[in-house]
Amino acid sequence: MLFYAPKIEHGFAHLDEEESRHLLTVLRRKPGDRLQLTDGKGFFHEAELTEVGKRHALAHILSSSAAPPEHASLLHIAMAPTKQMERFEWFLEKAAEIGVGEITPLLCQRSERDTIRMDRLEKILVSAMKQSLRARLPKLNELTRFQTFALNTSASQKRIAWCASAPLPHLKSTLSPTQSAVVAIGPEGDFSPAEIEWALQQGFQEVSLGTARLRTETAGILAVSVFNLL
Repeated sequence: MLFYAPKIEHGFAHLDEEESRHLLTVLRRKPGDRLQLTDGKGFFHEAELTEVGKRHALAHILSSSAAPPEHASLLHIAMAPTKQMERFEWFLEKAAEIGVGEITPLLCQRSERDTIRMDRLEKILVSAMKQSLRARLPKLNELTRFQTFALNTSASQKRIAWCASAPLPHLKSTLSPTQSAVVAIGPEGDFSPAEIEWALQQGFQEVSLGTARLRTETAGILAVSVFNLL
């Protein structure tokens, strides 16, 4: 079992209340027990539990190792949260398990949701990271207006996936695995024409995710899978 300890100082890992309570009340771990940890920054740690309580636990780091690179470059998914939040949460969980570097929830012209709970979404990402035995926690950004995001993103490859009336190149055919990429995916009602025009002005390339009309969260998972198979 893998535990998450983002705070490691002076050779000791500090585990938060949730991890500590799980150690104490569910797993019945005691001082002296060995733990496998990740800091979410690309490292695994073997540690010995020295203190454990309901609110805090402390473990002495015995050895550390860098996780193998998951991909040659970084994938950033920018996606409008779905009206039914559990569908967006499902996307976060599966994207973290498959492999994604960064996620930005988008506020678009046709968005049906304009609020999110960052604390809950962060917990879902942490859980997915531990479940999949990964050592890197995807970065989750605050809800951002699409125009602001498109203007400020600096990825080498910028793609916007939408249901255009004319044929578009498939995402897979436009990506290089050696360069960072951002893929923007709109809400259930898709991006507006004005948003597409704005994205093109900022250097985005229009792409397709296939001939089927996909749900927002399915489109997100397909984009993550395509990138990881390059």
